[in-house]
Amino acid sequence: MRNILVGVSGASGMPLALCVLRALAAMPGVRTHCVVSEGAHAVLRAECGAGPELLTACTDHVYEPDNLAAGPASGSWWHGVEPAAMLVVPCSMGTLGALASGATRNLLQRASDVALKEGLRLVLVTRESPLSAVHLRNMLALREAGAVIMPFSPGFYLRPQSLEDLLLQTSGRIFDQLGLAHSLGRWAEA
Repeated sequence: MRNILVGVSGASGMPLALCVLRALAAMPGVRTHCVVSEGAHAVLRAECGAGPELLTACTDHVYEPDNLAAGPASGSWWHGVEPAAMLVVPCSMGTLGALASGATRNLLQRASDVALKEGLRLVLVTRESPLSAVHLRNMLALREAGAVIMPFSPGFYLRPQSLEDLLLQTSGRIFDQLGLAHSLGRWAEA
């Protein structure tokens, strides 16, 4: 069983977080864990008309964002038969900055920091535009520390017909970064 922790921070992009969590829940051999930051609550209401239960209903384990005693806050929790991994989707610039500086204040940030220090796969699906020099420096610092920086930049080569098509394609690209098998679109055949 592979443990995947999904952190949801307070940036725009909640439909993508929901799509990723639903797809992970349907994957055999994957156990999903989730922590939804306090900042994500208002964005969830604005973008999806619901609270964190919309996301956490798709997961096996839910952690409170202020519980720094939860398992994912410790390096020991992350080691099992299959390598664990973490996604932060969406990843706000505030979360990115906290990770780049090492000044973590909540479980989402601490778990991300632990994933980095343990050498595990950490994928940060960033959401911001335009990017400032500070954002870019933080992204570079985290990439150099081992994180995958994956801006939410949907492709149009599959000729998406709906928002759902874009979300599924992006979810597939995220799963590729984790080495998870999936049948989501990659490239349109001519």
